[in-house]
Amino acid sequence: MSILFRLPLALLGGLLLCLPWSIQATESTTAPLLLHDFERLDGVPNLGGTMSGWATAPGFRTGRVKYRLEPASGPDRSRALYLNYRFAPEATGDLGWQITLPDLDASTYDHLEFWIRGDSAVGYAGALKIEFKQPLPNAPPGLLRQGSTVVAGITDDWQRIQAPLNRMNGIADWRHLRQFGIVLQPRRSPVRAGAYWLDDIALIKTGTPGPSVRDPVIPPRKTAWENSLGGKAAAQPYIRARLAGWPERLLTDPAERPADDLAFLWRLARDTWRGLAALSDHNHGLPFDTVRLHGSIESERAWLGDYTNVTNIGLYLIDIVAAWELRLIDAAEARARLERTLTTLEQLETHHGFFFNYYDTTTLERTSHFLSFVDSAWLTAGLMVVRNSVPELAARCTHLIEREDYRFFYDPVEQLMMHGYYVHLPHRSEYSYGLLYSEARLGSLIAIGKGEAPVEHWYRMARTFPAHFDWQSQSPKSRADKTVNGFTFPGGYYFWKGLKYLPSWGGSLFEALMPLLVLDELRYAPASLGQNALAHTELSRRFTLEHLGYPVWGLSPSSTPGGDGYGEYGARVLGARGYPADAVTPHAAALALLTEPAAATANLRQLAERYPLYGDFGFYDAVDPKTGQVAYNYLALDQSMILIALANHLRDGVIQKYFAADPIIQRVLPLLAAERFFD
Repeated sequence: MSILFRLPLALLGGLLLCLPWSIQATESTTAPLLLHDFERLDGVPNLGGTMSGWATAPGFRTGRVKYRLEPASGPDRSRALYLNYRFAPEATGDLGWQITLPDLDASTYDHLEFWIRGDSAVGYAGALKIEFKQPLPNAPPGLLRQGSTVVAGITDDWQRIQAPLNRMNGIADWRHLRQFGIVLQPRRSPVRAGAYWLDDIALIKTGTPGPSVRDPVIPPRKTAWENSLGGKAAAQPYIRARLAGWPERLLTDPAERPADDLAFLWRLARDTWRGLAALSDHNHGLPFDTVRLHGSIESERAWLGDYTNVTNIGLYLIDIVAAWELRLIDAAEARARLERTLTTLEQLETHHGFFFNYYDTTTLERTSHFLSFVDSAWLTAGLMVVRNSVPELAARCTHLIEREDYRFFYDPVEQLMMHGYYVHLPHRSEYSYGLLYSEARLGSLIAIGKGEAPVEHWYRMARTFPAHFDWQSQSPKSRADKTVNGFTFPGGYYFWKGLKYLPSWGGSLFEALMPLLVLDELRYAPASLGQNALAHTELSRRFTLEHLGYPVWGLSPSSTPGGDGYGEYGARVLGARGYPADAVTPHAAALALLTEPAAATANLRQLAERYPLYGDFGFYDAVDPKTGQVAYNYLALDQSMILIALANHLRDGVIQKYFAADPIIQRVLPLLAAERFFD
């Protein structure tokens, strides 16, 4: 039997949770769909599936997996699959076995069922991961979306396992399945070698699929209030009345914009802050996530997104400190605003000390089942900035920080931070943050600094992916082992236009530069993250101006010009996968003030002069340089990034200094200084 190599997981890597299932199916008129009964090796005739073994890192600290058919003990089983594995010494990669599926439609079914028992004579792990995979749309063939879960409680007696497909939340549409697999992980196995018998793997319909990640959260008080007014549309004027202000004009007169660059940036800071202050709930001190003007300041035509998320709140706390440092508000107003928002935070529903990802700004009810790692980290960052800048509020901020224990998000098997957790399933989300160069790196540093994730987690995150992951935008150069602080991990880099760099996932400036809003990577990580930030800025600018031929630059996720959507945009060459390059967003140009201030300032002026993009509250969210279409939206996230970047640029890194002074970050600064990406 030959070993075949598994293709990489979709997006950010697999995510695990041990859950024992052995439940009885309810009656159903839908016949089971047998994936394999192991009476013959070449597959079940109606599926035509074939079997193979795989390794995540072929020939590199992995091991091997073998399989064969054996007579099976127990009722109604003539033969079963005997799966034997052995991990190499100090193995870090996974092993597995899979069935190839012929573009299978499993949408009729709600559970996976199979029989399993461990071989006590050889040894086995009491838990293992099962997974399905399907192609990602508009992606290279090797890049697959994954839905997985972990089953536990395996013994040396035959057991029937039934796993709800809804728990495998990485897959939403259960058509076009291409693989089913068993994943064997060295950190989950108490033995270096083990074996199982498997039999009768089938999809079944029980009629009780269980909760799904797509289940909405209906806030009862908000719904009742809207219904009392005549529905959601009828409630919009009342929601508008809760705002602290409204723009007086759609566009500003170009003649009003200062000719001097420094004065222009100060004007942008003032206008952006006015918008952030205005488009927030004046009672609760929470920013509205989105306000869409639809090309007019007439409030009847606008759409008000009267909800907010955790990152919005964390950045809004920093916005207030930035506005005070820029002398746009005085100290008394800053304290009053901070106290109002902190009081609201102290009222919100939480889970294990963490805030839900979305809340209604009117009733403060949660509107999400999801706890997000990266969003939670941005709230923690905001609280850290406040406690170091306003001593009177330090105790309240510290209380909120300390009740968040990031061990909740840390997966000790993967040694990575999971994307998040669905409290109603209850189950972790499918993916983990497996790539170092993303906006999530800040949360990892916070978790390590709090002592809630081990230092080795930092080195577990991939600098580059293996060369045999052939869906990448390019094959990494010099992907050899490196040792830093006693930890050994694969290095490597990408190369384009004479510059070396570590890739992000999508190649956006958001992924590359957002952490710099609070962490001065150029100062504290000059040979690693700081150098990479400079390379990403230069190459994103050159890619947009030279390769695409745009007159302006700044590729990052933003509103879709000419529509009500939101898109992921980036420079393909800077990402392992790479986002498409369409819209340009001012927040990306503002982030570049932290790396290339002169070029960023010139670009912001070009955006204001070439397009109808500058309104009463500063820049709108995005423009399509090919058509000139503008997204007349204000997004709290993107406006906050603009203001905080301006505060750092105009006030000598003031927000970065407050953040670096925090004891949590003080503990990890040596970690940043030690690594050199390109040696």
